[in-house]
Amino acid sequence: MSYIQQPDVQEAVKAAVEGINGDMGALWITLSAILVFFMQAGFTLVEVGFTRSKNAVNIIMKNIMDLSIGSIMFWAIGYAIMYGDEVIAGGFFRWSSGDQGYAFFHADDWYNLFFQTVFCATAATIVSGAIAGRTKFSTYLIFSFILTAIIYPISGSWYWPFDDDAWLNTLEKSMGLPNFIDFAGSSVVHAVGGGAALVAAKLVGPRIGKYENGKVNVIPGHNMLFGALGVLILWLGWFGFNGGSQLAWGGENTVGAGSVLINTNIAAAVGAVAALFLTWIKYGKPDVSMTLNGALAGLVGITAGCGAVSQFGALSIGLICGIAVVFSIELLDKVLKIDDPVGAISVHGTCGFLGTVLIGLFATDGGLFYGGGAGLLASQTIGTLAYIGWAVITSFIVLFILKKTIGLRVSEKEEIDGLDVHEHGVSVYGKDS
Repeated sequence: MSYIQQPDVQEAVKAAVEGINGDMGALWITLSAILVFFMQAGFTLVEVGFTRSKNAVNIIMKNIMDLSIGSIMFWAIGYAIMYGDEVIAGGFFRWSSGDQGYAFFHADDWYNLFFQTVFCATAATIVSGAIAGRTKFSTYLIFSFILTAIIYPISGSWYWPFDDDAWLNTLEKSMGLPNFIDFAGSSVVHAVGGGAALVAAKLVGPRIGKYENGKVNVIPGHNMLFGALGVLILWLGWFGFNGGSQLAWGGENTVGAGSVLINTNIAAAVGAVAALFLTWIKYGKPDVSMTLNGALAGLVGITAGCGAVSQFGALSIGLICGIAVVFSIELLDKVLKIDDPVGAISVHGTCGFLGTVLIGLFATDGGLFYGGGAGLLASQTIGTLAYIGWAVITSFIVLFILKKTIGLRVSEKEEIDGLDVHEHGVSVYGKDS
C-alpha cells in the first residue's frame, strides 16, 4: 500500500487552489466585460436623450456600429497591435507572430480579448455624442473604423500590456520617475476618446442655430428620462469597467476588487452631488443635465486611480471632477464656441485628464499628500498628455483628410429636417409622432 507524502498533498492543494482562482478570475473578467458591453446601451440613451428627437435613429445606428465595427476590428487587428509579443518601432506599437496566442484573427485568452474589445468600443462611442446632429453617417463609420483598428490600440500598447516593453511602465528606468498608473483607463480610454471628440467637434462645427449674433443659444435635449436611464446604466456598467480591471479574483484580489467597486461608487455619487449644488448656486435651480454629467465625471475621474487611492481619495477625486465638469462644459460652450451636445469632451476628456493627474496627489503609495513627493504627479501628467496629444494629432489628420474628400457634415437642409429622415429614411417615433 502506498501513501501520498505530505509535501505532495500540499502541492496538490496549492495547484487546485490556483486552478480555482484562475477559473474564478476568468469568470470575473467575463462577467465584467458583459457589464461593459451593456454600457453601450447607456451611451445610446444618454446621447438620444440629450439631443433632438429628429436625430435619434442616427444616434442609435452610430452606437450600434461603434460596437459592431469595434468588435470586428479589434479582434482582427487591434488586439495584435495592443498586446502582441513583437515590439515594433522601439515600443511604439506591437504585432504578433502568433507564438503567444495574439495572432491576427486569433486569441487564446478569449476572455481578455472580449474584455478589451468592449473597452475599445467605449473609446469610439465617446466621439459620437460630441458631433451629434450634423455629421455624415458614412464619414463617422470610417472614423470609427480607424479609431478602433489603429488609434486606440497603438496608444493602449504604451501601458496596458504591463511589461517592460510598454514605455509608460519604464519611466522609473528611463526618467527616474515612478511608473505611470491608469488602473482602468481614465487616459487610455476616456482621454483618448475625449481628445478625438474635441477635434471632431471643432472640425465639424456647431449645430445650426447654436451661435447667432454673438449669442449662445441653448438647444435642449428632448428626453431627460432617457438621459437619466442612460447614466444609471453607465453607472452600473462601470462596476465591470473598473472592477474587472483587477483582472483576477480570489484572496487579495477579491479584497482589491471590492475596494475598487466602493471607490467607483463613492466618486460617482459625490460627483453628482457636487454638480447639483454647484448649479443650484450658479443658476438658482439644480440642473438635471449637469447633475447627470457630474455622476459621469466622477466615474471617469476615478477610473485611473480606483485601485490606487483610499475612499477619501475617491471622494476627493469625485468632488473635484463633479465641479470641474460644469466649468469645462461652460468654457467649451460659451467661450471656445465648441458645440458638444452631450458634454462628452468635458466628461471624458477634462475629467479623464484630471482623474489621471490627481493620482499624483491621492495615491496611498507615492502620492504627494502621502509623502511621496512630486515624482508620481509628473509621471501622471506626462502619461495623460501623451494620450491626449496622440488622440488629438491622429484624429485631426484623419478627420481633416475626410473633410477635404468626402466631407464631415450633412447639408443644411438635412440638418434642419433631421438626420433620421435623410440618412436612414425613418423616424424613431414613427410618422404620427
